[in-house]
Amino acid sequence: MKHKISVLGSTGSIGLSTLSIINKRKSFFKVDLLSANKNYKLICKQIKKYKPKYFIINDKKTYQRIKKKFGLNKKKIKILLNYDSIKLKKKSDTTISAIPGILGLNPTILMMKFSKKILLANKESIVCGWGMIKKESKKYKTKVIPIDSEHFSILKLLKNHKIDEVKKIYLTASGGPFLNFKVNQLTKITPGKAVKHPTWKMGKKISVDSATLMNKILELVEAQKLFNIPDEKIDILIHPESLIHAIVEFKNGLSKFLYHQTSMVIPLANAIFNDKLKIKEFINVDKNHEINNLKNLTFKKVNSKIFPIIKIKKRLNEYPSTSIIINASNETLVELFLKKKIPFLDINRVVMRVMSDRNYKKYAVKNPQNIKQILQIDKWAKDLTLRKI
Repeated sequence: MKHKISVLGSTGSIGLSTLSIINKRKSFFKVDLLSANKNYKLICKQIKKYKPKYFIINDKKTYQRIKKKFGLNKKKIKILLNYDSIKLKKKSDTTISAIPGILGLNPTILMMKFSKKILLANKESIVCGWGMIKKESKKYKTKVIPIDSEHFSILKLLKNHKIDEVKKIYLTASGGPFLNFKVNQLTKITPGKAVKHPTWKMGKKISVDSATLMNKILELVEAQKLFNIPDEKIDILIHPESLIHAIVEFKNGLSKFLYHQTSMVIPLANAIFNDKLKIKEFINVDKNHEINNLKNLTFKKVNSKIFPIIKIKKRLNEYPSTSIIINASNETLVELFLKKKIPFLDINRVVMRVMSDRNYKKYAVKNPQNIKQILQIDKWAKDLTLRKI
């Protein structure tokens, strides 16, 4: 029986990594559903190549173009603008949730009832709506597995251990392209430079988040929610080589870390195949990627002058919706920076201004119970961010 798989965000970095795995085992997989935004040419290619039962297109204009092109397709591929009309008779064995930003939350929730297992690459869903994800996963008996390399590593490192046994967990950050810059150099950063990550191939938004360290701030919140980690038991380390993805220090004096080369195919493939695979089947293993590389690994404390956003770390859990507000403000600012409408350093500055606003606490103390309430807080934070620039 074929392994039924769905990919939310099939034209993005994680989506393409997933499809590269499917390409290597074409006879093993059956694609149930793909979703994307507005990459018309790539959507057309994916419809022809993978022949999914459903293709969801978020952008209305792109949807209309695709619908016109494939609407009368004899193979009965259903082109939809939303998820409401999905009627899968049997659950997908695996769904990869890789739509970036807060836009990924609702599709993740909706796909719970159509999935046996969801691989979550959308950290914003966890940061903003983990309570809902937990509730829905329990309701539909859907297994949730994080596949950010750091959280996948923590999942493996904590196997057969309780959080009470842990002294400290460290999330590692590459430091991005500006790790060794001087403070005055940060004023001249362009989007073109910010998206050139030194060790990972990632989308533009997450690359900018890596450059500011906001990616790691959000991942810290994600880890706390996923594994119920208290504030005092988690921290961030700079690790430029990006080969160690998390470190767990136990109270018994032992420490563990997980080491693998910088390819999202590794956590993805292991999560899909339950660790029963030979990775050489899916990626070219780096010949230099051997255990003797361990002698060249370096770790540093975060320099708050280069990464001023680290100062926000102590405030991440001060109120129930603090992380929703931070995420919303950052999404808005990164989009503006990529459009060259604000300087790089404004990302940190404006997030801090939002958190100093007189109405910040009014919204931060709210404990949203549904997506509508989450989006109301998200919208308030995004609107305020625009006024604070």
